[in-house]
Amino acid sequence: MKKLFYPLGMVSLLGFAALFLYFETEEIIQFDSQMAQLLGDNKIIGLFHYLGETKFIIFISLLLIAFLWFRSNNYRGMLFVVFTVGLGNVMNQSLKKWVERERPDVPQQLVTFSFPSGHAMVGILYLFTIAYFLTEHQSNKLIRLLIWTATVFITLMVGLSRIAENRHYASDVLAGWMIGYTWFVLVALWYEYRSRAFKKHTL
Repeated sequence: MKKLFYPLGMVSLLGFAALFLYFETEEIIQFDSQMAQLLGDNKIIGLFHYLGETKFIIFISLLLIAFLWFRSNNYRGMLFVVFTVGLGNVMNQSLKKWVERERPDVPQQLVTFSFPSGHAMVGILYLFTIAYFLTEHQSNKLIRLLIWTATVFITLMVGLSRIAENRHYASDVLAGWMIGYTWFVLVALWYEYRSRAFKKHTL
């Protein structure tokens, strides 16, 4: 994870900043329109939105916290989940209220704001957090690769489901992935720093 994932956190932050500043430009609007035409009303992709619903994410996050507690009393790991999923959701809601971008104009649309997508942002946070702890002590490279490949695929599908259901623009989803990934990397850096500091203290 370290050699590739951490530098990508800076790239994703810059990508989010670009979308934040320019989502109303003609190029981004055209991109959103093309993606809506490509994925709009795709029922199969749309099914993945259930994996990004708030109640489901809360349930899975609580299970992960309980697992970290009962398996190894990993209190820093429990905080990891709270920081990524809990604070990540607060960050998402705050950004939406700050930007105040209206959702796509379709019948029976949701009344909350659109940018960045909560499914994309909190989805990547909880899914990557699960994958992180599943692979933290996994020595088999193939198993680690399979876990992260499956995680990335599900993350992509959860985000794309919001375009398929006309709930978000593609730029909303991209922004959610980018800022969500950046926040995940920051929390992972904190967690690993604290883990190293604890090991040194106990030696």
